[in-house]
Amino acid sequence: MPDLLQLLETLLANPWVILGIKLSVLLILLPATLVVGYVELKVMAHIQHRLGPMYPGGFHGWAQTLADGIKFIQKEDIIPRAADRMVFAAVPFLTMMGAALAFVVIPVGPQWIIEDLEVGIFYALAVSSIGVIGVLMAGWASANKYSLVGALRMAGQLIAYELPLVLAAAAVVMQAGSMSMVDIVESQRPFWLFNWPQGLSFVIFMVAATAEVVRPPFDMPIAEAEIITGAFTEYSGMRFAFGLFAAEYIAFIALSALATTLFLGGYLPPIPALDWEPLRPLWFLLKTSSILFVLMWVRWTYPRLREDQLQRFAWKVLVPLSLANIFFVGALKLTPII
Repeated sequence: MPDLLQLLETLLANPWVILGIKLSVLLILLPATLVVGYVELKVMAHIQHRLGPMYPGGFHGWAQTLADGIKFIQKEDIIPRAADRMVFAAVPFLTMMGAALAFVVIPVGPQWIIEDLEVGIFYALAVSSIGVIGVLMAGWASANKYSLVGALRMAGQLIAYELPLVLAAAAVVMQAGSMSMVDIVESQRPFWLFNWPQGLSFVIFMVAATAEVVRPPFDMPIAEAEIITGAFTEYSGMRFAFGLFAAEYIAFIALSALATTLFLGGYLPPIPALDWEPLRPLWFLLKTSSILFVLMWVRWTYPRLREDQLQRFAWKVLVPLSLANIFFVGALKLTPII
């Protein structure tokens, strides 16, 4: 085991190996959406006692997400006659790009990061909002009233939940004294498994992040029963698959990874004795997977909120709690605790 770890450490010292790892991060995002989509199907089936698609591929329906992808490829790509064709066609690329760019600054390890920016957390939160611009473009370009209503709902939801999301992250920055993602992780070494002074920040961040990726119970902008998938009503085939499903799951993974970095110690192991450089990506993956599972559990447990309930909860509950939390973390910062 020590020889293997020494070999891995030698490989990680090679700049070309590091470059290959950085490029691979972005290349594996699309296959990762298939894996996460498959896991969510199974979590849903067990929570709601459904048999679900158990037959494609044989064992536990492992080929279901591949079959869904093939189905989207075979569907006709339709653009409405009244739509703005250029804007309509650009939307899937914009929504996916906004979600994928956040991975540039998320550290899987001290050396396993594409770019350790000094303003890493600021960059991650900024690019995660690009996808909403794509949704607004989709709603306007589709020339459909349901699409426009869904896009406006998305804009309102972003304005309401972006503020508590940023304030929760700001509390972590106050504690770490830096906006670098690696510095934020390293500042959590005294806590290792969970950054307990940021417990309230963690809850606020997770609720706001769920609303940011438009997952139940905050999925009003794409409510199928009310506005027929909202801004993506007129999309079909691969445009629909990339613009809605792929972008949602990439953003889902990115925000879970971001929460792991800010609150769960990122790549730090549960105990100091296991702090080996080659194993750090494993700890990061396990923590991120745990958050993904919890959010899947929430999705298939709670019903959708009404639009007025969503706005009331954001402005009357989360925003005041976020401001109070800033003062709380500031008080802790003045003590020897953090």
